[in-house]
Amino acid sequence: MNGEIRDREKVMRGVERGCSLILTGYQLFHNYIRPHMALDGKTRADLAGIHIEGENRWLTIIQNASQSAKRKQKLE
Repeated sequence: MNGEIRDREKVMRGVERGCSLILTGYQLFHNYIRPHMALDGKTRADLAGIHIEGENRWLTIIQNASQSAKRKQKLE
């Protein structure tokens, strides 16, 4: 993943490593959405036993994060 991020940083001017939401989104994409050839078309999350249901994995991840934030607010 380091090579992929470095390639992306070169193209995107002004993106600083470690402090950009774009890079955080790319990490999510890399681990939860993008199938890897070396993993027989599975994602890293699939291998870890984390299954994301639904046709649109991005939308599911966002909805889960939103629900988690709401639950956290209720507890506070």
